[in-house]
Amino acid sequence: MTGMFGDKVLSVLDDIEYRRIDLVEEMQDIGRIRSQAYALANLVDLRGKPLVDEVDMDSHAYVFAVFYKGNLVSTVRLHHVTPDHRVSTTFSLFPDKLNAWLDEGKSLIDPVRFAADPETVKSVPALPFVTLRPAVMASHALRTDLVIQLATPNHAPFYRRVFKAKLVAEPIVGAGYNIPIGLQATDVHETLGKLYDQYSFFRSTEAERKALFDRSAGRRASVAVKPTARLRLDSMAA
Repeated sequence: MTGMFGDKVLSVLDDIEYRRIDLVEEMQDIGRIRSQAYALANLVDLRGKPLVDEVDMDSHAYVFAVFYKGNLVSTVRLHHVTPDHRVSTTFSLFPDKLNAWLDEGKSLIDPVRFAADPETVKSVPALPFVTLRPAVMASHALRTDLVIQLATPNHAPFYRRVFKAKLVAEPIVGAGYNIPIGLQATDVHETLGKLYDQYSFFRSTEAERKALFDRSAGRRASVAVKPTARLRLDSMAA
């Protein structure tokens, strides 16, 4: 996307840093921002439920902290779900749908635990795009077939409009959620190229994707990774 909105998101990205959180010791602030966001939205019953759990440390889970101008403003956890590794919180709501895809040999990116600082969302409307940008990169880097989305009825239109998601299961209440949650899915093979064309700020370099998703060296303390959308666009224009 060129034009005013695309330029605004690119400008926000200039002040963004991503950090992959691999260590339990660095999860405290992630739990805090989850707690604040979920309490405001009344999304889940927080009583007795830890907002940092063992699934955060799963071998196929990638927890991201998003910093804007040096401050933690949002977070998302991405699950790389494969036929041989069926771990994601979405199984608690829609196990039959996920298993059907996996039994067909498909692999998925499942973004969950999305949370953002309420005040920053008001002042930086591009924050949802910035926070979900790693999900786009994950589908590219890990060569998955689908990106799925748990979404409330209010948020589902956003995923349909931006990510061309299709409804897979009608909203239900369950698994600790206080409001109805539905399941949608984006076909990566059909959508990724079009997504890059329409929303150029989702583009990235191989170096950025490797920095965020390569775990060949094992888990480590987080390091700041700058978005490379501008760099990728400049290289395409050269």
